[in-house]
Amino acid sequence: MKRLWLVVNLLLLGGCASRIPQELRQPHISRATVMGARAHLVPIGLRVRWGGVIAKVSNTPKATWVQIIAKPLRHDGRPRRTSGSGGRFLARVPGFLDPDVYAPGRKVTVVGVFSGYEKDPIGNYLYNFPVVRTLSTYLWRPRPVRRYGYGSAWPWGWGIGFGPGFGWGWNDDDDGPGFGP
Repeated sequence: MKRLWLVVNLLLLGGCASRIPQELRQPHISRATVMGARAHLVPIGLRVRWGGVIAKVSNTPKATWVQIIAKPLRHDGRPRRTSGSGGRFLARVPGFLDPDVYAPGRKVTVVGVFSGYEKDPIGNYLYNFPVVRTLSTYLWRPRPVRRYGYGSAWPWGWGIGFGPGFGWGWNDDDDGPGFGP
């Protein structure tokens, strides 16, 4: 009986194991945010884990500059789907990143060292970007949108449930149940 409990407990603990991708597991990462860096509250040289949605990718001979719209991160490091933003930041990635793979709209998380600020225009506005010199980069695969439709339980159209295309499910990266698209 004791062996059975031991096996059950080990299986339960295994289910609680971290699902953070290996590329994002780094020691001594601070909880500093992009918003804090924009307010000049983050010291240069601090190791950070930031993520969001790619806005622009620019390749230079020695590095790739990725402009990212910052989003809060989930427990596994994936950027949350929110309408707000903590601002934008630049990730300096050594080497070449294919702009067709790292396309605008894709979600990315970087781990790196906060290294200061860089002014770059967004349209006609000169924006002061916090810059991260990346140690690792993780491009998230898009999740399929799942929708569940429930028809009416009554022939005349009234009943318990939701109409077609609505129901419980989850979208791109919600933490739990959500509605439709």
